[in-house]
Amino acid sequence: MIIFCEECGKRYRVNAEKIKGEKAKVRCTACAHEFYVLKSGSGSRESSAPSQEFMDSGISDEETQEKTGMAGLDLPETSPPRKRRFGLRAKMTILFFLIPIALVVAAGLLYIRQLDQLSSLITGESTRVVASLGEGIIKDKAQSVASQVELYLLAHPNLKRKGIEKDAKLDSLAVQKVGITGYTALYELPGEDGIWRTWAHVNPKIIGIDMSKLRKPLGKNFAGFWKVFTGVKDGKESKGYYSWQDKDGKVRAKFMVCTPVKGTPYVVAATTYLDEFTRNVKALEKHAQAMTLNTRNGVFGILGGTLLLIALIVFLYGHALTKKIRAITGLAERISLGELDAELDIKAKDEIGDLADAIGRMQESIRLSMERMQRRR
Repeated sequence: MIIFCEECGKRYRVNAEKIKGEKAKVRCTACAHEFYVLKSGSGSRESSAPSQEFMDSGISDEETQEKTGMAGLDLPETSPPRKRRFGLRAKMTILFFLIPIALVVAAGLLYIRQLDQLSSLITGESTRVVASLGEGIIKDKAQSVASQVELYLLAHPNLKRKGIEKDAKLDSLAVQKVGITGYTALYELPGEDGIWRTWAHVNPKIIGIDMSKLRKPLGKNFAGFWKVFTGVKDGKESKGYYSWQDKDGKVRAKFMVCTPVKGTPYVVAATTYLDEFTRNVKALEKHAQAMTLNTRNGVFGILGGTLLLIALIVFLYGHALTKKIRAITGLAERISLGELDAELDIKAKDEIGDLADAIGRMQESIRLSMERMQRRR
């Protein structure tokens, strides 16, 4: 049961089973006021004057409390603190820090992912489109040269194969520039000997030779070249990519289109490095990747700064709020233990301030009630 001192209002918890007899004399540890506690629980209403029976017995207060089972009563009654899993500060951290952080980080990551995908889509599609345009330019060049060679051969019906390589006019028509470093060439379908020969080329060393002998100097790159070069056996146009090694040892991709010259055993080949067409797009792609990286770093920086700012605000505000609540809780505990003169200085102009004012008014009301009770006694 719970009793309180009528002199100062201090409260105590008493185990009634420890009271030997019907009542026990106790002394308030706060104001030294002595009063009796009835086992029935109405001890707070008993006379505050010591019993003559105990006064005449010559037994001290400590002995009296020991005999009546009230030893240790001077411990103040305070309710044990509640076991809570999450305090106010922890809840504020979860609601106003962790959850917003999760949402902001998720939104930031989604934005960065979409940005990367958009950048890759734009640059990749641009590269594909430009490469397609480059292939079309090479194809158009091969067909154009084939038409020019066809017209020239029709205009010179007496031009025989043995004189083809010595005809400067035909050579100028058959060998034209493609792109920056590319060119066209004129070669002949294999005859009864099965040999593929070139009759007009920028490199005079291969004119008239068996083109299959390029297998050794081209090495592993020969297979791709030969597939496109000989793909016109059925009189159809052949095109495709093959690798070519430059003098500096760098291997780059070339695109070649082989167009038969109508009515003749000749074929016009047009070839060049495709990166000559996609070079600007590749530079644009690198620039876009750099911008994407800078944007990503900027977004991460903003996210980091935002998270730090949110954490600082939540920490400072939560610390100030819980500090005020703990101060009010401490005041309430002190009032419950009879400290009616305790003061609390909270100047908050919000609900916390309203709570502090209400507790202050309650404190004053209790103090006045205690004064009236003492005057009546």
